[in-house]
Amino acid sequence: MYVGRIVAIGMTQTGKSAAMYRVSSRSFPNREARLKGEVVSIMPRKGFEDDLGKNPYIAYNCIRIAGNFAVATNGSHTDPITEKILSGMPARDALALSMLAMDYEKDSYNTPRISAVVEKGSKLGWLAIVKKGSIHVVEFTLERGKAYYVATYEHTVPCSHYADAKFNADSAETACEYVVSKGVFAQLENPVTSAAVVESDKGFDFAVKTV
Repeated sequence: MYVGRIVAIGMTQTGKSAAMYRVSSRSFPNREARLKGEVVSIMPRKGFEDDLGKNPYIAYNCIRIAGNFAVATNGSHTDPITEKILSGMPARDALALSMLAMDYEKDSYNTPRISAVVEKGSKLGWLAIVKKGSIHVVEFTLERGKAYYVATYEHTVPCSHYADAKFNADSAETACEYVVSKGVFAQLENPVTSAAVVESDKGFDFAVKTV
């Protein structure tokens, strides 16, 4: 099944919060996740820079850190969500306000915007989506060895149904791999690149993967 872009939140078997992002694409598969400092960006691969002229939505920051929070999204709304959390706004409100203001992407597919937030030292996580006709922001209580996700197509409602009850990644690297080829994610088609953050003693560890 093709579900497009995916954001996910979860908790490792050792009780660490994780946020993951995966690009699945049929139209623009020549992209990669690049890590610089504490920011992960989705960019065209070398030789495919001209793709930006075809669709302005294909390059963006997909993961940023806001204090004790990690934010993962499929678009430019990563930045306002992060900035609102840094200003002291609760995660739920930052998600709702930013996504309502930016709305779904005005491309030929009316692509939804999706977002995920986790907090270091907390069992709470959030998934959100804004699409043509609706917006959902849902808070989850995270459990060890379980992940929840929302996607731009098909699996478009944050809920307990779209979950992986055997999430066993224990690092940012294995979380990156998991969202591409393990568990429930293995049956989702056209993976291109992924990124993940997992809570650590110093804050969050990062990893990126190109398929």
